[in-house]
Amino acid sequence: MQPLVESDIRSALGNANEAELAQLTLPVHFFVAEWAHLDAFGWRDPRIAVRGYLVTELDGAPAGVVLRAAERSGSHHRAAICNLCHTQQPGDQVVLFSARRAGAAGARGDSVGTYICSDLACQETVRLGRPAAPSEVQPSAIELERIEGLARRTRAFVADVLAVR
Repeated sequence: MQPLVESDIRSALGNANEAELAQLTLPVHFFVAEWAHLDAFGWRDPRIAVRGYLVTELDGAPAGVVLRAAERSGSHHRAAICNLCHTQQPGDQVVLFSARRAGAAGARGDSVGTYICSDLACQETVRLGRPAAPSEVQPSAIELERIEGLARRTRAFVADVLAVR
């Protein structure tokens, strides 16, 4: 992914309304992200606990969505699987996120939902076990498959929300 600045993020969020854009808070790790090693950038808003953001590239340009985490109810002792990184996690670490569709469909209240790691750190999760200096050691075939799968599923989810075909 190409390095992004705050204005890139704001313009990329295709399903955001003006209030959401005004309230957007970037995480501290945004400013030190290694963009060359990322296929997407996701984070929970530090000021609005139920809000998250997911940005990737579609057709070479940044594209992203505003997410809303579902309220948790009951206990979550079972395991769950993130639909983006396909990682099994304890049930309380995977959350149903919904994203209002862009355009007229979103204005009618249409949304898309999927289960995602609650911290939106799927990019890091698929790279666990990778050496601290990624440029020095090539990732394994399995790791590459996990990274490519995450990138593909993230792009498909964002494209679905934005109705990009």
